[in-house]
Amino acid sequence: MHPKLKSTLKFTGRFIFGIVAFLIVYIVATLILSRITVNSEPVASNDVEIFINSNGVHTDIVVPVKNEVKDWSKDILFKHTKSQDSLMRYVAFGWGDKGFYLDTPEWSDLKASTAAKAAFYLGTSAMHTCFYKSLKEDEECVRVTISKEDYADMVKYISESFRMDENNKVQWIENQSYGNYDAFYEGEGRYSLFYTCNTWANNALKAGHQKGALWTTYDGGIFCHYE
Repeated sequence: MHPKLKSTLKFTGRFIFGIVAFLIVYIVATLILSRITVNSEPVASNDVEIFINSNGVHTDIVVPVKNEVKDWSKDILFKHTKSQDSLMRYVAFGWGDKGFYLDTPEWSDLKASTAAKAAFYLGTSAMHTCFYKSLKEDEECVRVTISKEDYADMVKYISESFRMDENNKVQWIENQSYGNYDAFYEGEGRYSLFYTCNTWANNALKAGHQKGALWTTYDGGIFCHYE
């Protein structure tokens, strides 16, 4: 065998082995750390009703549009949605890669370049918000009640996930939505294999002193603590 060919095959073999080894470690770490509960006994309170909602892949944190702690309608404007319906009672927050959010409304729209940028910390982020009149509890929607103090800490975490303009206002991404009740805003931070939309949602719960995973990248790592 030619020495150059032998060297190339050797490098290729090591490269493939490295990728496989990384994936194995990544998956094992995800499964183990996702099962370790943080804040296993949060303070019991009926002050504020929130929901943890998943579409099967992505987790949102759903909170009241307005209460004594925070009036989100002053920041997340109803007029930013197609419906402009001001009778909504809840607003959902999700964080993610901006390119993935805006360029991939359906999985069939996913491009390799978009996935690569999202996975390897190369893109920017966005906040996705969606208004609801009501939510129904099921396997992918969990109701939780928390104290005003804990909710205030969660509000701080969510607020700091928005990129603000020079007037300290959220930056609406105009004419971008999935439906009639949602809107997108510029976000802080970058998405990666180690910090996903579900990592953000999990951290939102921990910021509010609620049960969560030590670390997770998928929605099951959150919901397993609420079974």
